[in-house]
Amino acid sequence: MTPFIAELLGTAFIIAFGNGVVANVVLHKTKGNNGGLIAITFGWSMAVFMGVYIASAASGAHLNSAVTIGLASMGKFDWALVPQYLLAQLLGAMLGQLAVFIMYKDHFNTTADGLTQRACFCTDPAIRNPVQNFMTEFLATFIFILAILFITKASSSLGSLDALPVALVVLAIGLSFGGPTGYAINPARDLGPRIMHFILPMTNKSSSDWGYAWVPIAGPILGALAAGFIYNFIQ
Repeated sequence: MTPFIAELLGTAFIIAFGNGVVANVVLHKTKGNNGGLIAITFGWSMAVFMGVYIASAASGAHLNSAVTIGLASMGKFDWALVPQYLLAQLLGAMLGQLAVFIMYKDHFNTTADGLTQRACFCTDPAIRNPVQNFMTEFLATFIFILAILFITKASSSLGSLDALPVALVVLAIGLSFGGPTGYAINPARDLGPRIMHFILPMTNKSSSDWGYAWVPIAGPILGALAAGFIYNFIQ
């Protein structure tokens, strides 16, 4: 499997399972309706586990535009490979979201609230304050990237469970920092599904909220750059 395909498939799995659990919890008449935040955070962490497991051998399992850019800024990844990784992640996120839409299409159309529909695609702040929302995404991603850098530095291996520490970091971030913005911590995770929300037809569909879209892009990228700088500085 090529790195491009690995990043595409791994990201597609993350979005399919991650936004799939959101759809199951919030959409009308699903079997998992009202399952709550705990179900969503655990679902997302397992989604990351599966994505990393699939892609790690072939691509290093970035599966996150902020990770790719952050590693390149540290000299740990070739800048020449960055565009293909970012494209694979974006296309994978769109593909994974399409799978969620197909499986939950009737539930999207019977959900009266357009904002609830959109929550199954992309992030949205609980309280809209662009500066605060940006700082939340910046800091959550900073912590995420710094944790991942220290985890990957460790020499001990868990074998087939090497993806588990990354999934546990995502679980912790979701439980601790997910409340204000929905913890995008990944530009592709938000932008790809947001594009699909714009494209796909739904009854009661709301706007795709492009005015907010810069927050889950800029916050994670800058947070990753800052984490890389601090990591290199303290080593």
